[in-house]
Amino acid sequence: MTTLESNMSLPQLPELAAFAQAVPTLTIILNHLGGLTRVSPYANRDEEVLATWRRGLAAVAACPNVYLKLGGIGMPRLGFDWHARPKPIGSDELATAMAPLMTDCIAQFGPDRCMFESNFPPDKVSFSHHVLFNAFKRFSQGYSPAERAALLHETAVRAYRISAT
Repeated sequence: MTTLESNMSLPQLPELAAFAQAVPTLTIILNHLGGLTRVSPYANRDEEVLATWRRGLAAVAACPNVYLKLGGIGMPRLGFDWHARPKPIGSDELATAMAPLMTDCIAQFGPDRCMFESNFPPDKVSFSHHVLFNAFKRFSQGYSPAERAALLHETAVRAYRISAT
């Protein structure tokens, strides 16, 4: 069994879905919320951009061989201003801000195919590693213990075929 880890951009999600369907035995791990971008040509177009992203994610989520990493949200391309603030964002505010995007992803893929990811050092421009993981813990409080375990650990173990030995 082979694994492909992929950094896609927003317009490439339908191509990834087609590829995943063509090679159903290949485990594919899609990074950084599936390449969501809300700056440059995508700036100030959230209604259109988020709708396109959700459609692309739905196409990819229909492929059971694809897992989604929930992270990379601190990169400036996500369109948040956290990197430009004089005072860093805290974990409570971060959990609230990322909730709509994370919830969309988990709703489409399910906790068994989603995993929280650390995207450090790139995310370091916006917040610390501790703030991010505290935000993940805060955000996931509404999920069951089994779902939280999947998001924080079990999905990664399965997707990357990590053994305890």
